[in-house]
Amino acid sequence: MFNKIFPLVADNNFNGHKIALWGFVLFTLLMTWRSIIHMLFEKYGFHEIGNFISIEGNADPMVLIYRFFSLWGFAQLIICLICWIVIFRYRALIPLMYLLWLFEWSFRAFGYPLIREDITIQGIYTVGASPGEVGAPFAAFLLMILFSLSLIQKK
Repeated sequence: MFNKIFPLVADNNFNGHKIALWGFVLFTLLMTWRSIIHMLFEKYGFHEIGNFISIEGNADPMVLIYRFFSLWGFAQLIICLICWIVIFRYRALIPLMYLLWLFEWSFRAFGYPLIREDITIQGIYTVGASPGEVGAPFAAFLLMILFSLSLIQKK
C-alpha cells in the first residue's frame, strides 16, 4: 500500500478504480470553486455562505478579516492547482492527494472540535453554521471511500 500512496515513478498511470479518478476530478472542481469564492468574493463568502455577521463601529475589523479570508482562499487555490497538475500529468499521485485531503477534512470534522476551547462563536458572531462545518464529516467519509477506491488495482 505504501508504494500506491508514494509511487516510485510519478507518471500519468492511475491504477485505482475509475470512480476514484472521477471523484477526484469532481472534488477538485468543487474545491477550486470554493477557493475562488473565498479569494475573490470574500464578503459574499464570509457573510452569505459562512453565516458570519458584519461587525460595524469605529474600529471595524471587517477589512482585515476579509483580507485573511481572501488569503485563505488563495492558499486553497494553490492546493487545487497542485491537484489539477496531478489530474493532467501525475495521476499516479492521486492516492497521495486523497490522503492529504482526507487529513484536512477529518481534522475539520473530528480534530478541531476536540482542541478548541468551549467558547463558541455560534450565536455571537454567526447566524448559523457554515457549510464547511456542517459538511466536514460527510466530506471526510466520502474522501475515505474514494481514497480506498484509489488504492484498489484495476482488473
